[in-house]
Amino acid sequence: MFRTGDTTVTTVLIGGERTPSDALVGPLAEAALATLRVDVAFLGAHGISPNAGLTTPNLAESATDRALVASAAQVVVLADHTKWRATGLSRWAALDDVDVLVTDDGLSEPDQAEARELVGRLVVAEVAR
Repeated sequence: MFRTGDTTVTTVLIGGERTPSDALVGPLAEAALATLRVDVAFLGAHGISPNAGLTTPNLAESATDRALVASAAQVVVLADHTKWRATGLSRWAALDDVDVLVTDDGLSEPDQAEARELVGRLVVAEVAR
């Protein structure tokens, strides 16, 4: 726990098993998330598709991500442009579940326009070259 101004930020490790991407997943993680309410959840995604939504190839990670989305007041997804139109085996959220999508300026203008229609807010970060 630390303070920043008038705000206290608490970090909670939920437990579970580690995936190859170092995510904590599984029944222990899902049970912990079911009892929590978080202000903002920051998540990455293996794939983001207008049709499939947010996906991952890891079934355990997908279930835990769904539990985290359900516990969050605000969902922020951080994913570079290479994730757009990629899909994994398991869907863990629809695009309209995303309050903010943060990506890089490698995402084409047409894809940016489509993303703006599908998520709450799109933030495009300029990449220094």
